[in-house]
Amino acid sequence: MVKTLFGKKIGMTTYFLEQGRSTPVSVIKIGPCVVTQKKTLEKEGYNAIQVGFEPQKKERLTKPLRGHFEASGDGYFSCLREICVDKPDIFELGQEIKADVFNAGDQVNVSGISKGRGFAGVMKRWGFAGGRKTHGSRSHRIPGSIGCSATPGRVLKGRKLPGRKGYQRVTVKNLKVVDVRPEMDIVLIKGAVPGSRNSMVEICKV
Repeated sequence: MVKTLFGKKIGMTTYFLEQGRSTPVSVIKIGPCVVTQKKTLEKEGYNAIQVGFEPQKKERLTKPLRGHFEASGDGYFSCLREICVDKPDIFELGQEIKADVFNAGDQVNVSGISKGRGFAGVMKRWGFAGGRKTHGSRSHRIPGSIGCSATPGRVLKGRKLPGRKGYQRVTVKNLKVVDVRPEMDIVLIKGAVPGSRNSMVEICKV
């Protein structure tokens, strides 16, 4: 039915397996994702459902969004996303899609916005070695030569230079679902996932 869901990254903790070994896991609170619209091949040109999560106060929404949510149910949400499905007709407006979509042992891809680190130099941003650390050196953390002498006499495109680090969409592939707790809408995924605490993540079953 559904292979993709959205949730909030709660943080990381230690999970003990049946063999007694511990493993680091990321704790993700799934939606619950509520169906707010159905899109069909005949009308929109593709099959998908629109889901909303993160409840929001009615007063903080625009008038068009209020009307959209009132037509689909009673809930108001701050985030709207689409999920591709084969048969949108089997879903009902206002239906909740919870964490039981996933099972322990599933392989998933997790996408999110990475932590923003601000303006960073080449050593922090790209892992450059830097210059000499000896007495008299005046090039400890600079990138070094970035040009090509007289020809072509300019900096080539794609050169790794200082700039903003992080705060971009990152996908970590083939992570393993360690445990699912449907009563709490919690999914435990082995390893780290992109983003800071309380940031939105997308979980897609492989």
